[in-house]
Amino acid sequence: MTCNMIKIGLMLAAVSFLSGGCASQETPEEGFFTSGSPEADQRAEQQIAETEQIRDDDGNASPRTLYERLGGERGINLIVDDFIARALADPRVNWQRQGVEQGGFFRRASVEWDASDQNVARLKRHMAQFLSVASGGPVRYEGQEMKAAHAGLRITNPEFDATVGLLKATLDKLGVGTEEQKELLALIETTRPQIVEQR
Repeated sequence: MTCNMIKIGLMLAAVSFLSGGCASQETPEEGFFTSGSPEADQRAEQQIAETEQIRDDDGNASPRTLYERLGGERGINLIVDDFIARALADPRVNWQRQGVEQGGFFRRASVEWDASDQNVARLKRHMAQFLSVASGGPVRYEGQEMKAAHAGLRITNPEFDATVGLLKATLDKLGVGTEEQKELLALIETTRPQIVEQR
């Protein structure tokens, strides 16, 4: 498995973030390098392959990752801090999953997420790892696979759309370039099939 494939798989492997709260466990698993969707993995790998090569002032090909163009660790952390604050405050996203239950007719259980300081800190750490890996950074992701992390949360397409809109607002606020925004949002879009359960 190539380094890029591992990075793509890790990227799609997941912060239980983008719409569903932080349902992941702290324990990393070995061998969780794909999203579970070959099509999503392929789209993400193609996107990164297209964007990893840029031209320098002399017209020579020069590798520069999206991670570097987003500002590296500092830039990713700024994105995460602003985005998480927006997502937690926006009822359209329903990050805490208030009123959402899973189970059968007789046994239903709430999936509401507690936005405690500890859980928010874990969410931010996983989000930063996710964005770093997704954009080609030198980071290891420590959470669950995307599909497993969001299973049973009953996330809808409108909730996912609202989440992407909030991320776009964060990128605008921080002055992230148009090309970098397009690349990052395209990578995020590849996670939709693993996150959204309610069409």
